[in-house]
Amino acid sequence: MKSLEATELESLGLLYRQAATDLSAVRGEPSAQVLEASLNRLVSRAHHFVYAGNRITLRTLLFFFLREYPILFRRLLPFTLAAFLIFLAGGVLGTLLTLVRPDFMRAFLGPTMIATIEHHTMWTESLVSVSPQASAAIATNNISVCFVAFAGGITCCLLTLFLMFQNGLMMGVVATACAQHGMSMSLWSFVVAHGSLELPCIFIAGGAGLRLGWGVLFPGILRWKGSVALAGAESLRLITGTVPLLLIAGFTEAFLSPSHVPLPLKFGVGAVLFSALVFWLSSSAGKQARDLQEEEKAVRAYRAL
Repeated sequence: MKSLEATELESLGLLYRQAATDLSAVRGEPSAQVLEASLNRLVSRAHHFVYAGNRITLRTLLFFFLREYPILFRRLLPFTLAAFLIFLAGGVLGTLLTLVRPDFMRAFLGPTMIATIEHHTMWTESLVSVSPQASAAIATNNISVCFVAFAGGITCCLLTLFLMFQNGLMMGVVATACAQHGMSMSLWSFVVAHGSLELPCIFIAGGAGLRLGWGVLFPGILRWKGSVALAGAESLRLITGTVPLLLIAGFTEAFLSPSHVPLPLKFGVGAVLFSALVFWLSSSAGKQARDLQEEEKAVRAYRAL
């Protein structure tokens, strides 16, 4: 395939379609069994080349993460912002309910966590002794949560909306309960290092789910199947970019967050990780040319669908 020129590649596609049409025609002729078998072998061999996907190499992965992903993130940023606002609304409601109705806080968190908070003890102390195992478990759990938020978009965004709101509600309740018992610094010193990556990943996953749900609900000028396929491809690429971030967050949450290192170090690591994330996602090197190329690809995809 690499040795073929552009005109030869176009001819390959045309000849493939012609051969497939001929194969469909001769299948209804009992006297053309030999020709049918020959055409079937020809079309089967060509199918592999016509529909072969791109090979994933280290170079393609680097190109995706360093160039394509920031462009995709910026283009789908409204969905991520919507997920963040839903999370924020849940957090505000959790704070208000905890302040107004303490019984709600106790029922929501459960007696074990309430007892831990009342004794001014962080429930994360047990992670220190099992850091290697905890790192893998935390990373796996975070990835699964993000992928559920993404896949929830197929339910017309309902599951994604519920997960975003529920996570925000829990954060609001826990943060307010810790503040009432003088444990705010303990909580945020634990969250800041890994949360600088984990929370943005949750918002991005929610944005991917909302993008998928948008394609389900609002196909626009596309057919419904084409709209879902395009939305699924874009949202899957968006959620894929969170995997390495969640691995780093899981490692940090297991080894650094629950440790007793100085607080400035934890906050410093969180600031560095978040700054690196913002720099990566907002990278503008060659931004205009790449955005134009991405738009042209999108137009071709729409026309093909």
